[in-house]
Amino acid sequence: MRQTIITIFVLLLMLPAITMAQYKQENDIPYTESSDAYAQERCKLDVYYPTELKDVPVVVWFHGGGIEGGSKHIDPQLKNSGLVVVAANYRLLPKAPIDDILDDAAAAVAWTYKNIGKYNGSRRKIFVAGHSAGGYLLDMIGLDKRWLAKYGVDADSLAGLIPFSGQCITHYNVRKQQGIHPLQATIDQYAPLTYIRPDAPPIVIISGDRELELFGRYEEQAYFWRMLKLVGHKDVTLYEMQGYDHGSMAQPAYYILKQHIKRLTSK
Repeated sequence: MRQTIITIFVLLLMLPAITMAQYKQENDIPYTESSDAYAQERCKLDVYYPTELKDVPVVVWFHGGGIEGGSKHIDPQLKNSGLVVVAANYRLLPKAPIDDILDDAAAAVAWTYKNIGKYNGSRRKIFVAGHSAGGYLLDMIGLDKRWLAKYGVDADSLAGLIPFSGQCITHYNVRKQQGIHPLQATIDQYAPLTYIRPDAPPIVIISGDRELELFGRYEEQAYFWRMLKLVGHKDVTLYEMQGYDHGSMAQPAYYILKQHIKRLTSK
């Protein structure tokens, strides 16, 4: 009996290692063909993938940092979840212009679309997600179809867009470069709201608490949600993470992300 208990205990200790052994991670894979030195430095991604599953849903993750900082990472909540995760760096302001940064985001998604089969992912189940600046970038390339079209990818082939507290007007650091104060709102060619359309992929909008968010970010996202509904978008959802500020809202949001991936891939 004692030996049986010891054996069970040892097996329980081994379970995390067994689970982790079913996944691999490849780091710093270049996703651009640009000869620009800064692009060659920044335009790399990491792929975390299950080794024994096939046709797996994919999350392309863009980090936050105001488009002027931050680095690729894979949150523990996305690991061991039956997902392929692609975490991408991109060039940053002010060293690169916003057009180049948006092009980087599109190039990373296009790389995923064309290569993810090698990592057991399904190109029919690619979700693009990100926090703050990452949410802004994915909204831009998911709604303005020109960015992905450059790489031969139809934005509408994406399975879903899941921005965590992404700016929906023109990003405040883009406005800063234009000499505009962060509290002076503008909507121009660099605003996701400019590209509202009914035929975009499913969208799950997740915000922090309206009283704790950055620069009225909840209200931007609520307006974004309302306009998508008014133009006839059939699958758009808005969540407010009450009690969580701009930075901390990401942790509870991962659960919502995973639940909607399950919903959308079970159809």
